[in-house]
Amino acid sequence: MSRIDDIFSTLRADNRRALMPFITGGHPDVDTTTALLQQMGSAGANIVEVGIPFSDPIADGPVIAGAMHRVLESGTTVNDILDAVSAARASTDMGFIAMVSESIVHKRGSGAFFKTLADAGFDGIIVPDLDPTCAAPLLDVADDLDLSFSLLVAPTTPIERLQSIADNSRGFIYLLARAGITGASDDLPDLHERVAAMRTVTDLPIAAGFGIGTPEQVAGATTACDAAIVGSALVRTMDAADDPVREAISFVESLALGLPEPA
Repeated sequence: MSRIDDIFSTLRADNRRALMPFITGGHPDVDTTTALLQQMGSAGANIVEVGIPFSDPIADGPVIAGAMHRVLESGTTVNDILDAVSAARASTDMGFIAMVSESIVHKRGSGAFFKTLADAGFDGIIVPDLDPTCAAPLLDVADDLDLSFSLLVAPTTPIERLQSIADNSRGFIYLLARAGITGASDDLPDLHERVAAMRTVTDLPIAAGFGIGTPEQVAGATTACDAAIVGSALVRTMDAADDPVREAISFVESLALGLPEPA
């Protein structure tokens, strides 16, 4: 079992839910990435997604896309971000997930790149722009390295496609709470009906993201799902901070207050 499997298995045994912050790797600098990965566990995070900056992020809204653009302009490389992850790995038992564009994966060679991610300390992969029908070869590589491999389910994904997505996912499935691009939202849709449909085809943990940015929305998402993912609201908080690490940790602590108490 991967570290991600272990985390969700332990949480389920205790009837608890997960908090999964998203950070842009190298934003605003590499040292900040290392510090956040070292400290977010004590703030209440269970798994952290690290976005690998890409010049054309198709699903990201202006907050995350802007952060990625600034990282690329600074000259920070993928290898710099891997070094930051590696420096933090021994300091925490949290899961680390790499969110990385398909073009980067193929440019570097899926087998070699996935191994590089695993060697750096990542426990799983999300390729958000991957066509699920093309997932099988990458899934084989992830399985060989004991990495989670999570595909995305949109609000509009037909029920007949859910089985294929579930069969080609490991660790958890990423449920888009709403259609469109990433970004905090005032309203979070009720996810119970969508999750019930997904439960007809899979028992994998379901993590909801897109539009979650407050403790109340974390609470709403985790009444239906196994985890809440918060990205844009956290990145925006860091953008406005004189001390991005301190403000990010404080924000994650506030989000963790939205997780339900074990029944």
